[in-house]
Amino acid sequence: MNFAVFASGNGSNLQMIIDAVKKKRIKGTLKLVFSDNAAAFALTRARKAKVPVVAHLDPKGFPSREAFDAACVEFLKKEKIDLVVLAGYMRILSPAFVRAYRDRILNIHPALLPAFKGAHAIKDAFEHGVKVTGVTVHLVDEEVDHGMILAQVPVEVSPKDTRQSLEARIHKAEHILYPKVIALFTAGKIKTKGPAGAV
Repeated sequence: MNFAVFASGNGSNLQMIIDAVKKKRIKGTLKLVFSDNAAAFALTRARKAKVPVVAHLDPKGFPSREAFDAACVEFLKKEKIDLVVLAGYMRILSPAFVRAYRDRILNIHPALLPAFKGAHAIKDAFEHGVKVTGVTVHLVDEEVDHGMILAQVPVEVSPKDTRQSLEARIHKAEHILYPKVIALFTAGKIKTKGPAGAV
């Protein structure tokens, strides 16, 4: 199974995925790393790892979100990509993109969905004063942070935690969980139909 990773920033989750592929923990082929941000360090990580295709498209060069996503989908199909893995990709996918890769788009979210959706999940959970937050891997659908949950890991919030210390532990949990779920998905061991996709 050929898969692509989409990232907009530093790419720490991408690095864990690259490492897992190298160690053959993920049997799928990481064929493409894509970013909407030319300055994303994720692209540097991908080039260093010799990922076959490393690409960037500037959304400002397109008249609409739909036009940008249509170009992305066309590119993915040309490269024969079977699975799209979002790893810190900061754009909301259009419905047409989701339809093109229905049940084949994974996302990782730094909270226990359905709680604390959105771009500021760690901050929101911390300020809310929860005792437990965590990490969710889910399928992407047309709604934000909504698709079928595939796996979750709880992260306890200590009274001594700062937002930064909590964020560091959540990222550590992401780095462990995401490669495991991608490995299971590329091996055909995750059911995406029916009432549950849990692993």
